[in-house]
Amino acid sequence: MRKYFFLIITFLTFCTFADAQDFRTPRPSPDATVSQFVGVTKITVDYSSPRVNGRKIWGELVPYGETWRTGANEVTSITFSDPVNVNGNNLPAGTYGFHTIPGMNEWEIIFSKDTKVDDPMNYDMKKDALRIKVKPVENPFTERMIFTITDMTGNSASVNLIWEKLRITFNVEVNTQEIVLESARKAIDWGELNSAAAYCLQNNVNLEEGFKWVQASELINENYWNQRIKAQYLAKMDKKDEAITTLEKAIDYGSKLENAPFDFDNMKKLLVDWKK
Repeated sequence: MRKYFFLIITFLTFCTFADAQDFRTPRPSPDATVSQFVGVTKITVDYSSPRVNGRKIWGELVPYGETWRTGANEVTSITFSDPVNVNGNNLPAGTYGFHTIPGMNEWEIIFSKDTKVDDPMNYDMKKDALRIKVKPVENPFTERMIFTITDMTGNSASVNLIWEKLRITFNVEVNTQEIVLESARKAIDWGELNSAAAYCLQNNVNLEEGFKWVQASELINENYWNQRIKAQYLAKMDKKDEAITTLEKAIDYGSKLENAPFDFDNMKKLLVDWKK
């Protein structure tokens, strides 16, 4: 009987321990993430979001002139999937600890190679990847600290830290065109090559190499998608007869697909225009 009792106690203890592994309580400063693609480059900020909660933030809860982990709990981190330029300074792709040194009239932002140091007292300046200085500006009251990514273009965006009645902003620029072209130069898949050729065509850049990519794409797998792009390259090169023949081939491929391509009618209209 004692043997069975011991087995039951052991089983219940195991179940309690297993359930405890999934047990969580809310954090006073919940975890948050904001992500945004700028061109093909992904920017991600991971942080914890403290409240004002009636406290004086700047100069008291967050002292001036001292390194701050920029949030609660673990240090904030920022990730760039490709090399970027931050306020005129080059920064390689990667994940960085995001520390700040607040001041009344100027802040220092530190991008650190160390993403684990949460206590500013232990921060090692030798781990700096980049330091920049920015001016804080007034902002409508915000109870919880947040990061936002705004003013996006194909090559740039603004990253904002907002809390209480203050906002700091830094600019991120990416060389989208060079990133796309460099990726295409490494591509071996017909779809990637065709997408790169289409990008060059749509943006009227790197056309000579783009035409080579669409030719490489058709060598791997000739189909509707790369023939329609090749035809438009030929038209741009004033090779009208070849463009018409190639677009006719594309339309033939498209007519045999189970579902008509999204731009199939446009391609047929384009062919009619070319034949006039």
